[in-house]
Amino acid sequence: MMHPLNLPTITPRVRSLETGTKEIFDPFRKKFVRLTPEEWVRQHFLGFMVDQLGYPASLIVVEASLIFNRMTKRFDILAYTTTGKPCLVVECKAPSIAITQHVFDQVAMYNMTLTVNYLVVTNGLTHFACSIDHQKRTYGFLKEIPAYKEVERGSG
Repeated sequence: MMHPLNLPTITPRVRSLETGTKEIFDPFRKKFVRLTPEEWVRQHFLGFMVDQLGYPASLIVVEASLIFNRMTKRFDILAYTTTGKPCLVVECKAPSIAITQHVFDQVAMYNMTLTVNYLVVTNGLTHFACSIDHQKRTYGFLKEIPAYKEVERGSG
């Protein structure tokens, strides 16, 4: 299969096309998508968010667009509070991609538009989470990925 990850395992629906391309079913987008290393990480992280951290699947958006400086950008995962406020954005990378300052800059740029209070960056092996205080313009790294209850409480 794909690279083993530092995330709980999932039981994905995978199919092979006649071209040899593999696809994985994304229950959030309700369709099969190309199975890339990044998509493998994204699907495992989504499973972790819903099954382990209590994020309601109905309040998660996957691979949607936003406009930043008149350019269209795509974020990987965005979770909302029950009141419809964006609260956490996740940037997923393939396991072979190191989590660098450039990756953090990418998710921080998305957050200039989204203004969530929590950012997560993962390559499936290493995960970083930050909480952001927009008033003080500060952020702090968290010891673990926050559960939904904590994120919703901190985004009120």
